[in-house]
Amino acid sequence: MARPQAKNFRSPDQVRQFPNGRIANVAHGETTIGRFVFQPGWRWSRDVGPIAGTRSCQIHHQGVVLRGRLLVESDTGEVCEFTVDDVYDIPPGHDATVPGDEPFEAIEFASARLYAAPADGDRVLAAMLCTDIVDSTAHLKRLGDSAWRELLLEHNRQVRIELNNFRGREIQTTGDGFLAVFDGPARAVRCARSIGRSVTRLGIAIRAGVHTGEVEFVGDNVRGLAVHETARVAGVAEAGEVFVSATTKHLLEGSGIALESAGVHELKGLGEARELFRVTGSD
Repeated sequence: MARPQAKNFRSPDQVRQFPNGRIANVAHGETTIGRFVFQPGWRWSRDVGPIAGTRSCQIHHQGVVLRGRLLVESDTGEVCEFTVDDVYDIPPGHDATVPGDEPFEAIEFASARLYAAPADGDRVLAAMLCTDIVDSTAHLKRLGDSAWRELLLEHNRQVRIELNNFRGREIQTTGDGFLAVFDGPARAVRCARSIGRSVTRLGIAIRAGVHTGEVEFVGDNVRGLAVHETARVAGVAEAGEVFVSATTKHLLEGSGIALESAGVHELKGLGEARELFRVTGSD
């Protein structure tokens, strides 16, 4: 269930700097809000254009001016100036500059995630771990709602302890499982095995999948085909097993993690069948 929450521009999720300007971003789910500050004399075509790689700004802006002025000229020649307390809407296809000797400052709601970012700036290579509790419906029927809820809370606590131990970043919970991102596949595999051991005392078992691929960070979430493949890999595993993709297998060479073939499997929605590997031990 969603709950009220606050973030503050004094501790932003991301700061993006460029010549004569900066953006501080905070994200709530998939919504990114930015605080834009452009220095006097800033001009999009000179200071941001080379980063964007386009002739004019192709981003749609919606926001409110907190300080200073912004002079905008559209590709078709219309000129408009925005000043303090103006709530603006600027369609794609324009240049802009800050006139006078006062910085321009604004809060934006439509463009903060992409503005002044290279085309592939939000895509990174990441190792992803997906887990879920095996036979969760049967556990719910056996325990009842209240006891199952308490068991889930303890499961979640144990998972988060292990994520912290292995420097994993929690992305989301999936009811009875987790999606997390790591800076390397070995940590993701070792974390999965450690989670499996830690929850056995609760009388439950998990299955887990690890895949490594390119993802796009959108606020606190991740997107990309690699995310779906991770979930599909986990879905093939049985209770207590950790499966990895062929890509991850190659990246684990030299890690001391032992693997065996788990056969070739059709992964729903991902085209041709592919070989998966079962983790059998680690150093």
